[in-house]
Amino acid sequence: MSSHFESIEQVVDELAQGYYVADRALATVLFLSHKLEKPIFLEGEPGVGKTEVAIVMAKLFKTDLIRLQCYEGLDSSTALYEWNYPKQLLHIRLQERGDKKSDEIEEMIYRPEFLVERPLLEAIRKSDDKPPILLIDEIDRSDEEFEAFLLEVLSDFQITIPEIGTLKAEKKPMVVVTSNRTRDVHDALKRRCLYHWIDYPSFEKEHEIIMARLPGIESQFARQITHFMQKIRSFDFLKKPGVSETLDWARALMAMERKYLDEKVIIETLGCFLKYQEDIARFNQEIWSDTESREAYLHRPGEA
Repeated sequence: MSSHFESIEQVVDELAQGYYVADRALATVLFLSHKLEKPIFLEGEPGVGKTEVAIVMAKLFKTDLIRLQCYEGLDSSTALYEWNYPKQLLHIRLQERGDKKSDEIEEMIYRPEFLVERPLLEAIRKSDDKPPILLIDEIDRSDEEFEAFLLEVLSDFQITIPEIGTLKAEKKPMVVVTSNRTRDVHDALKRRCLYHWIDYPSFEKEHEIIMARLPGIESQFARQITHFMQKIRSFDFLKKPGVSETLDWARALMAMERKYLDEKVIIETLGCFLKYQEDIARFNQEIWSDTESREAYLHRPGEA
């Protein structure tokens, strides 16, 4: 696998080698992000493969994946750097024994070796011949204040540490920003990125994903699983199952050495693809309580 992309077709092919099934629209965004050195903003429902894009890209480029997991209350110091205070304090005590002056000690303890790198600073300092892939995961979970701070970093990829000076990336890392759309992300952040919405896959694409990620599964069994998952997403569950749940469920069924779906195994494994008790109750009451409905879900593709 190459360390650069020369065409959109190459992106599709190499993603497939990394067991990621991508359509041409996503491949185009990845190609342009690589060529233009612009961040990618991937939005979509949970479990549709947004995070996996960054993971696969790191494998393709054979470089480090640096992940910043966003959450409410995340601040700049947690994302950038912190000083290693215990190490600084120990150094101060050792230097005081040598009759060092306070200004000399202060100059010595504010050096790069006393920094604790957080994801953003790590991505900047690792920008050598193989810039890392920086994954800023679930930006919608962070506060708007952090989002505003992130704008500055993504614009110039440099930070200023008052005690040291300005550190700038030699080469911009490839940045993948993801959002589950639990809140609207400010337009200013989106303007700095190439945008792509990842939707739930079509039947054929989801079947292809199962076959690529689980090579030991039989094609007809994979089609039956895909048929079931496609139908179940038509219901307004609190959390519709994504591709990650499809793969988890398929792995569980393979571990149970099942070759086809039946009523018993579906009830036994509901927790593999439904994650809320309310959704499980609704499934049992509105879907599984009716014999005709059950038959529709158990239909094996290819049957009359």
